Amino acid sequence: MGRERTREREREREREREREREREREEKERERERCSVREKENEREREDKEKIKRERTRERERERERERERERERERERERVSERGSVKEIESKREREKRKREK
Repeated sequence: MGRERTREREREREREREREREREREEKERERERCSVREKENEREREDKEKIKRERTRERERERERERERERERERERERVSERGSVKEIESKREREKRKREK
């Protein structure tokens, strides 16, 4: 009878140890899942930051290109004004020469 109780207590202790091992396995699994979720969130954050960074870089490049185009347009306008000015100068010079000849 005493041996039977001893064996029963031993079996109960073994069941308790098994339950404890199972709880530990479950806790480790939950921790792995939490880590995995955190890693995924961190990865999404990194990707989002990279995306924002790339978009800002593209926007800066587009703005630089717009500024270069505005500068080219200003240069073309200066050339047109310069050409008109020189045409006016030539016409004005011809008019002066014509008046001189008439006198």
